[in-house]
Amino acid sequence: MSANARDVVVTGGTGYIGQRLVSHLASRGHRVRVLARRSALGRVPAAATAIDGDALDAASVASALRPGDTIVHLVGTPHPNPRKAAQFERVDLASIVATTTAAREVAPAHLIYVSVAHPAPVMQAYIAVRTKGEAAVTAIGCPATIVRPWYVLGPGHWWPVALIPVYAIARAIPKTRDGAKRLGLVTVSDMVWTLLGAVEHPPAAGVQMFNVPEIKAWGTRRPQ
Repeated sequence: MSANARDVVVTGGTGYIGQRLVSHLASRGHRVRVLARRSALGRVPAAATAIDGDALDAASVASALRPGDTIVHLVGTPHPNPRKAAQFERVDLASIVATTTAAREVAPAHLIYVSVAHPAPVMQAYIAVRTKGEAAVTAIGCPATIVRPWYVLGPGHWWPVALIPVYAIARAIPKTRDGAKRLGLVTVSDMVWTLLGAVEHPPAAGVQMFNVPEIKAWGTRRPQ
């Protein structure tokens, strides 16, 4: 259990990363509230308090927050691909704008945002939306953490394992080494431990950035 339990609000807490993170946060003694639509409340882990609300609506997010909370923003389009550009604007961007608008009103202690690794040669619409999200987070002025994975391996998300030999070759070539590291694969476990580390070790001020190498490092050492 964490020696410094925090009040944590999670948006997107019923999803692929969210359910795992919420359960781990609660097991470490943090007091967790999950904002979710009524139709998804049944997927909120039992260890958390479920709050009926809409992560796309700033007033709804603000009603779930209290001053001094940590908010973890995980809302996003599942299985993103280039054909979902309109959905990125409608869900991914709208939700982080709602969260940052609410944060200006309520003043959380720390905002954690999952973005995406960039630059990259593909997924330009997705990267553009997440970059706007990063700008919105930075503009608030409260302590923040931005986490930038590329592809998160886990149940139902294993196909990029076939690319591991390609990554190994790219890391061995000086010209492609930096890109291979920046766009490397991480696991859902790596992400959960990174987000736990961010919750328990917030920056005193400004924005801290966790790119793929830092995500892998958190997954290896895990917060104590």
